[in-house]
Amino acid sequence: MVDTGLALGLTVATLVVFSGVGLWFSRGRVDSVEDLLTARNSVGQRRTTATLIASVMGVWILLSAPEAGAGFGIAAVVGYGVGEALPMLAYSEIGPRVREVVPDGHSLTEYAHARYGDAMYAFVLGVSALYMFVFLAAELTGIASALSLVAGVPQWQTAVLVGGFVVLYTGYGGLRASIATDAVQTLLILPLLAVAVVGAVITLGGPSAVYQGVAAADPTLLDPGFGAGFRFGLALAFAVLGAELINQTWWQRIYAAADDDAVRRGFRTAAVANGAIVFLAALLGVVAVGHADLVTDAASAGYNADVAVFLLLESAFPGWLVLGVVLLALVLVMSSADSLCNALSSLVTADLPRLLDDPSDRTLRYGARAFTVVAALAAIYVSLRARSVLRLFFLADLLGAAVAVPLVYGLYSRRLTGPGALASSVGGLAVGLAYFPDFSGVLRAIPVVGDFLPAPDPLYLTSFAGAVLVSTGLTVVAARLSAPTVDLEGLSGEVARIDGSVGGEPERGD
Repeated sequence: MVDTGLALGLTVATLVVFSGVGLWFSRGRVDSVEDLLTARNSVGQRRTTATLIASVMGVWILLSAPEAGAGFGIAAVVGYGVGEALPMLAYSEIGPRVREVVPDGHSLTEYAHARYGDAMYAFVLGVSALYMFVFLAAELTGIASALSLVAGVPQWQTAVLVGGFVVLYTGYGGLRASIATDAVQTLLILPLLAVAVVGAVITLGGPSAVYQGVAAADPTLLDPGFGAGFRFGLALAFAVLGAELINQTWWQRIYAAADDDAVRRGFRTAAVANGAIVFLAALLGVVAVGHADLVTDAASAGYNADVAVFLLLESAFPGWLVLGVVLLALVLVMSSADSLCNALSSLVTADLPRLLDDPSDRTLRYGARAFTVVAALAAIYVSLRARSVLRLFFLADLLGAAVAVPLVYGLYSRRLTGPGALASSVGGLAVGLAYFPDFSGVLRAIPVVGDFLPAPDPLYLTSFAGAVLVSTGLTVVAARLSAPTVDLEGLSGEVARIDGSVGGEPERGD
């Protein structure tokens, strides 16, 4: 186990450094609520790519990705990697369309209200906010659990430290501070992960020894065929794609990018990088099965696959490698937590001018910062009581899988109405919940309804694929049954910039 004082000191030092970067870079550059929420048209291709990589790479890649690899093998590893790349590829095409349809927008909920009306707006707001909040809570849960395991740091200390420092620079600098720290974090994430993977392979005796260890422990994990691992990997692809399409983090960065070309190139490059990073992280879970004392049976009281990487580190790995992974985990959690705090704040703040009676820019800025603090405090509280990171994500992913296609479809179709989009989303969610294993007991206890529900799918494929495919099918049908009455070109007039500004210029040196 790593010395507690050393781990805590490394944690504080890392938090101080990145907080300083965020505060320094945003100083004097946040003159309005527009700067705080969107940093509109100010980020070129390279920094767009960097922030897209860092924002998605939370500490979950050292927890839930290896957990999937440890439980379901190489097929799940591939599925997780592909699943993480697909949303970025989708956004490379969706992003320019968003900028065209609602050029002065700030959030996906603004678009949802303008395109679909109050009911769908409320549904999208609830789903997106819940997804990002769960994501944030899971990040704090993950880093607190990791430091507790490898260094004995009390979980509440880690959660409060990380949450507090992230709020400090994100509340002050908003999206600009988040993007600034993302650029530095990306430069650290890639080499640190490479060091962790290569160091683990070398320490364990090389690729051959690693392979033989896994094969001896559970040879089915190395089977890339169409078994349980493949089904679970495909479920992950559906889950991640759906969830990321309702993630406000990416909608903010669509507007922050300097132009459409920066959006396309940034998201495409991030698709390759993110897929590769998640693949490597999930692969560590497979390695851990053959070289650590893992219990991968989710029904067992001793289940510990969710911390597979850190159990692998405990098996006589050198202290420098353990500290390197601890530093990687801290950088990962900051890179995603600051983006999520800012995204949650922007969801609410962007809608305040429509809900309040002509609020001032100062009021909106203070409101955004206050909500950032509230969101972080609530996430810290939840993180101290959460147990499974992967299950937290699955709950949020199911909601996103049901609403993603109806939401995005309206960017291209003049036919789809608000009631049609809402009915399609609810229909997909109902099918997904019917097969969702985590709520099986609760749902089947409902009188009458419970007797007609199908058996839950322990591999989640029917649940996630059902939510996506059913909502997609219902969306197409709903659009076909409606007349082309929506003026997509007119949506730009319904969403205005909050401070009346004309836009920004790309940052120098980008």
